[in-house]
Amino acid sequence: MQHKNTISDTSDAPWQVALPRLAVRRLTLTNFRNHATTRIEGIEAPLVALTGPNGAGKTNVLEALSLLAPGRGLRRAAFADMASISAPEQWAAAFSLAGLAGAVDVGMAWRASPRAANDEAADSPGSRTLKIDGKQARSARDLARHVRLAWLTPAMDGLFTGPASDRRRFIDRLTLAVDPEHAGRISTLEKLLRQRNRLLERHRAQGAWLGAIEAQLAGVAVAVAAARLMTVQAIAGGMRLLEAAHGAFPPAHLAMQGWLEERLLSSPAVEVEDAYRAHLAHSRTEDAAAGRTLVGAHRSDLVVTHAERGMPAKLCSTGEQKALLMALVLAHAQAVKDALGGAAPILLLDEVAAHLDATRRQGLFDALLALGAQVWMTGTDAAIFADLAGAAAFFVIEDGQVRNG
Repeated sequence: MQHKNTISDTSDAPWQVALPRLAVRRLTLTNFRNHATTRIEGIEAPLVALTGPNGAGKTNVLEALSLLAPGRGLRRAAFADMASISAPEQWAAAFSLAGLAGAVDVGMAWRASPRAANDEAADSPGSRTLKIDGKQARSARDLARHVRLAWLTPAMDGLFTGPASDRRRFIDRLTLAVDPEHAGRISTLEKLLRQRNRLLERHRAQGAWLGAIEAQLAGVAVAVAAARLMTVQAIAGGMRLLEAAHGAFPPAHLAMQGWLEERLLSSPAVEVEDAYRAHLAHSRTEDAAAGRTLVGAHRSDLVVTHAERGMPAKLCSTGEQKALLMALVLAHAQAVKDALGGAAPILLLDEVAAHLDATRRQGLFDALLALGAQVWMTGTDAAIFADLAGAAAFFVIEDGQVRNG
């Protein structure tokens, strides 16, 4: 079954509508979560509103879209967990995109291994395949040539009060949209940290082997820290988009807090790399006793401050924290647009408008349309998107079934 919605006449709409350069024009899901077969196509508006009751499958659509970015999507779930309960052996998703290099088709599928289908303890539960224009992709990072995404979900509401690891993951995800190579650096950093920690555990704290790993670790850690700093600076520049929200979202100050970042602000990267390599060598005994590497990019933190009040985000009210988080996502989207020469990233906003008052909601819609991005939004109440007539494509989702809204 096809579910088609086409926006063709926006002349009477109160919005100035411009179709985004980056956009999903069609998507098809098969056995993905609660979507046995779902197809959405003919999307010609910059905003897409998915409405329906809780548990209907709205977020599942956003999760499928989030797989167009490197990683495991906005839920960080295992691919096996994305399969339908009624068909747990496989799932598939296909997308037709207006991409950075023109029109492109992306297909991805996951299939359980024969052993995994009958053995919950299987080491290899299956594999995902990815094809771009019908050709096998080497890795998900190949998608960065065509599309960039960012998202905001209710699970991120505790970002400012949660552990530093959540904020590192957040800034790394934002960095990926600006610099796709960041994913490889993070993976290498984690691998080298594990290798060093294992050597220290085995009391092999001397020798050329450990020194070689520490030399590699220093170089990668500095590169990770430098990329995060560049993203923070880019987001600061993107804060000008908040003017389109007419004061609905407060500007924020961002800073990376950490041993490496503090030195990179005042010293050349090569000097910081040498200093960190020396630090690693001198801290082997201490790190061995702790069972982990105590200093480095894996211990850094993102510090966010309410610029107008001068108050750390973690001390702000819940409402202020939500507004600050929205401000960061908007500013980051503007920064990515600037970096890509005018192509704004696709945004996935899960249940964000429902928690905003009328003024902030209007400000959000104004900012999104000023950004010129394709934005997929979800909500249980269709009324919150009523003012977007002419600028949005509307779909209703119920029990994994999609119809025009």
